[in-house]
Amino acid sequence: MREFKHLGAYGIIIEKGNILLIKKFGGPYDGKLDLPGGTIEFGERPKDTLKRELLEEVGIAAVKIELQDVDAVAFDWNNNGEEFVVHHIGIFYNVLDYKNEIQSIVEVTEINDDSMGAEFYEIDKLRKKDLSNIAILELEKLGYNLK
Repeated sequence: MREFKHLGAYGIIIEKGNILLIKKFGGPYDGKLDLPGGTIEFGERPKDTLKRELLEEVGIAAVKIELQDVDAVAFDWNNNGEEFVVHHIGIFYNVLDYKNEIQSIVEVTEINDDSMGAEFYEIDKLRKKDLSNIAILELEKLGYNLK
């Protein structure tokens, strides 16, 4: 079994019991709902990663962010018959203020390679089977009981 390590910065936006999630395309979370964010590029600061990813994946510009958590998950992933163990490390920020409108449909391109758009979802109606492992991790750490 091969190892797949990923380090990313992610935004948590919760408003009135709803959380902003992206519809994921490709990778270990293909077809799942995930926190907006992504890979920290070489030489990039995590805050700058989050700001860039929010623009690419969601269409919003973060105005005020605050460090929430740093944590990781590990899980098995079958990628077209090839077995991996994924170690996904995340730096999580609360996004307290942003400008621009959230894009519910985003084209997958070379720059935005894994988000099909974002929407707010009622946290109480979310199911674990529909969420990425890091989204589950953070929501449960925030005290939400997911089914």
